[in-house]
Amino acid sequence: MSRRDSEIPLHQMLDHAREAIILSKGESLEDLADDRVLGLAIVRLMEIVGEAANRVPKEERSKHPEIPWTQIISLRNRLIHGYDAIDYEILWHILNHDLPELVISLERTLGTDIE
Repeated sequence: MSRRDSEIPLHQMLDHAREAIILSKGESLEDLADDRVLGLAIVRLMEIVGEAANRVPKEERSKHPEIPWTQIISLRNRLIHGYDAIDYEILWHILNHDLPELVISLERTLGTDIE
């Protein structure tokens, strides 16, 4: 796999993480838990971030230890398989504290401008 090909899932991670942050802007934990459409959208975006992370080749992941690959992929698995027991408080914390840091790390990795 070429370096360019391995950048595709990194870009997907970045795009979907940014979109989740944008969708949640101005919302609250209660909104996330009570607004079914918002909740489904955020969960789906987070699933895609995790699936894309899983598609990044292991050798490429090892070059970027600042990205919590295992946790991102584990979150995807938890959301997919534990869809009936999502803890929105944990998801809210990830969305507001961990995701912005992930976006910064991905922007640095990809050499894109930090917005």
